[in-house]
Amino acid sequence: MSHARRVLLSEWTKIRTVRATVWTLASALVVTVALGMLISALLNSGFDDLSREDRLTFDPTFISFAGTSLGQLAMIAFGILVVSNEYSTGMIRASLAAVPVRGELLAAKLVVATALALAVGMVTSFAAFLLGQLMLGDHRTDLGQPGVLRAVLGTGLYMGLIALFAMGLTWVLRSALLSFGVQIPFFFMISSILANVPATEKVGDYLPDQAGSRVMAVIDDGGWPYGPWVGLLIMLAWVAAAVAAGWFVLRRRDA
Repeated sequence: MSHARRVLLSEWTKIRTVRATVWTLASALVVTVALGMLISALLNSGFDDLSREDRLTFDPTFISFAGTSLGQLAMIAFGILVVSNEYSTGMIRASLAAVPVRGELLAAKLVVATALALAVGMVTSFAAFLLGQLMLGDHRTDLGQPGVLRAVLGTGLYMGLIALFAMGLTWVLRSALLSFGVQIPFFFMISSILANVPATEKVGDYLPDQAGSRVMAVIDDGGWPYGPWVGLLIMLAWVAAAVAAGWFVLRRRDA
């Protein structure tokens, strides 16, 4: 067995044997699908009460992903725990002793954790869409409609990238408590705060959560300054910056 394969298997063992990481992935799926189904059912029953403008811009695909706002919280938790568990338990010293090339250790963890996050993200995305459309009844759409498959695949990719961003930033902070304290407000408060200040209301459109979520929508209501793929590229730039920062800190700091 090659050295690289042994490192990958080691990282796989670390992740699957920690209950918290397994449960966060499971909760991401359950919360996203359940909330999406609930909101889809409520909108289906109250569709006739919507204004004419809301009916014209009604996006059944985007509605089925309403639970992603909470599901991404579980993905953030997964990314944080995958990295911070080693620092909180002191296992990082043993990991660095076994794999002294730090780039190899970081790459192996990123490959395994990101593959898991993307797999769960894709399953969650398709399940949320299909079950959400079931709840929408006569107002549903299908995968054959223009832009729908792109939105479903993009949502799964978005959820995986959220976990990858969280991992990169946690390598910088190295503490689970600090990582949660920084990342939860960043994803759930900063955009709203910036949107309520006239001088900064457009800045929020370029934050990773806002830019990445653009790919979930099929119908453009005219409120976005860019398209879905540009939004995803903006998010990728944020993720790349977070991972690069994590790599820089891992190289410079002792365990």
